[in-house]
Amino acid sequence: MADTEALDPRFRALVPAEARLERLIDGLKWVEGPVWFDEAETLLVSDIPNNRMLRWRPGRGVDTFRQPSDFSNGNTRDREGRLVTCEHGTRRVTRTEADGTITVLADRHRGRRLNSPNDVVVKSDGTIWFTDPPYGILSDYEGYKADSEQEGNFVFRLDPASGELRVVADDFDKPNGLAFSPDESLLYIADSGISHDPAGPHHIRRFAVEGAALRDLGVFAVIDPGTADGLRVDRHGHVWTSAGDGVQVLAPDGTLLGRIRTPEIASNLCFGAGRLFITATSAVYAIAVNTA
Repeated sequence: MADTEALDPRFRALVPAEARLERLIDGLKWVEGPVWFDEAETLLVSDIPNNRMLRWRPGRGVDTFRQPSDFSNGNTRDREGRLVTCEHGTRRVTRTEADGTITVLADRHRGRRLNSPNDVVVKSDGTIWFTDPPYGILSDYEGYKADSEQEGNFVFRLDPASGELRVVADDFDKPNGLAFSPDESLLYIADSGISHDPAGPHHIRRFAVEGAALRDLGVFAVIDPGTADGLRVDRHGHVWTSAGDGVQVLAPDGTLLGRIRTPEIASNLCFGAGRLFITATSAVYAIAVNTA
């Protein structure tokens, strides 16, 4: 089977027909949270059940970046280039400073512990937006089994300057990956409720960003097979999302343009160095792309 499938001519402007999937890391349990550091030519990923973060560098292979990692999941960078991480084990969002120390950004809402922060993105104004489903407290596999202290599975906005943490969406089943449009007027958020309920949602919703609030614009796309987990938006506004068959690429109007097929269920992705890095169950892959 070919590594890519074009369903619309626009797909080939993004992923060349000759592009081939390359396996960078294997032997993992459930890999997530890819983030690329261009200046250091470094990819970080979270191997959640193994409670570690791994580092891959071209020509140097893979080594351990952090272990234990407090069952880290989603990662991103803030506007100063610092690593921002969602941790299942500690049920918090942290920032790794330039000297390697860790700052806790959020671990409670209204005095109650968060569920298990899952994925995170930073807006150009420095605010941090993250999802908080219960995956890390459902069992001891990706964290520590515990009861939820929250009234739901929320999407949060954190202002690091003031410390204000507010709920911006409260009607998700299991909010997951999220990403802004290039002009930050839209926020896309995945709901992966199908993971624990065959009748649950497996779609991406789209919201208008209105200051510190969101206005629901409805379902952007239903993802099949599988569900949207992690997602990114490229500089042209295309939505790249993980799915049961790999990565699906959607136009800004929701049209499915094509697929990058992976041997295993894809969990997340990020751009870097002219490539798309894909975390997929037990391995990390890369493929050349014509966008960023």
